[in-house]
Amino acid sequence: MYVRHLALTDFRSWEHVELELEPGRTVFVGSNGFGKTNLIEALWYSSTLSSHRVAADAPLIRAGAERAVVSTIVVNDGRELAVDLDISSGRANKARLNRSPVRSAREILGALRSVLFAPEDLSLVRGDPSERRRYLDELATTRRPRIAAVRADYDKVLRQRTALLKTAAGSRYRGNHAGLETLDVWDGYLAAHGGQLIAARVGLVLELAPEVEKAYQLLAPEARPATIRYRSGVEVVEREAAAGVADAAVFEAALLDTLGRRRAAELERGVCLVGPHRDDLELRLGDQVAKGFASHGESWSVALALRLAAYELLRAEGGDPVLLLDDVFAELDTARRAALSQVAGSAEQVLVTAAVHDDIPTDWDVRRINITMRDRDDGRISEVQQ
Repeated sequence: MYVRHLALTDFRSWEHVELELEPGRTVFVGSNGFGKTNLIEALWYSSTLSSHRVAADAPLIRAGAERAVVSTIVVNDGRELAVDLDISSGRANKARLNRSPVRSAREILGALRSVLFAPEDLSLVRGDPSERRRYLDELATTRRPRIAAVRADYDKVLRQRTALLKTAAGSRYRGNHAGLETLDVWDGYLAAHGGQLIAARVGLVLELAPEVEKAYQLLAPEARPATIRYRSGVEVVEREAAAGVADAAVFEAALLDTLGRRRAAELERGVCLVGPHRDDLELRLGDQVAKGFASHGESWSVALALRLAAYELLRAEGGDPVLLLDDVFAELDTARRAALSQVAGSAEQVLVTAAVHDDIPTDWDVRRINITMRDRDDGRISEVQQ
């Protein structure tokens, strides 16, 4: 798989750009702040419908514009697929496949499969559990696009149930228990969608675990072994996951039981205390949790191992995903650069950003695209240097 064409309109610092790309290695070179990462971010957004830098869509739209447009032509096994995505702030995004509108932007998921390495990956190890949950959910969605609907349904139920908990907590003190019956219904919805989401995550962790261990061994052959496991506040979920079971029905029943037992605490606090939104992916080096104990170099190795494992899983399903490397070589020491370079050397397409060409491995045959920036009355605009 590779991206043959990329076009952006009013995306971040790009007013308009059209790039013809090809298999092999392409390097976007330019000073920091010139818009190199914005190109990688646009491709990642087309792949996952999310940014690796911000949580909301508004920052993706160029100042003064109403919407941003990301268009790609993806080639897979000789077949071309045109993907167009209109990004709007405060409104649902619109998408087209081969110029035909689709009902939901989620329908483009799977058209472009990619793996991104970026400096932000360090947060996978040192950041909050939400970073690791997002890693699992984005990878699960890339492999099985239907998971996007499961995630959307769960998020919708979670918001509704949280609002109901706050309302019911106040009503209970006034002697009105009508809201508790409605809460029973929403417990069922949350358990059903949550069970499916946990099953997808646990199944993914079981496949990832040997790949993470192998990748970490490649990056740090003399270090402690790296292991991962799914952690949950629901005892049955954690026990079944540790036993290698990824059964949505079992998880649904466990969630429903735990929701019933924790209801008093939830009503007291007005928040949902049970569900996959509170779970975590535990990363360990030897017998220690990586977060808080791993050195800077070990943290980088664990983060890289997670991305390399994702790449190998996608690759095993047929066809190399597009490899996106955002300014990572400058962050790595010699050994880790060599390991990443080895993996990238066999990929069908690698798109790299670098502040200077010296950051790129010397043995790579690359196509170089220079990025510059022009000052205008309405702001600074990124451009490709001709």
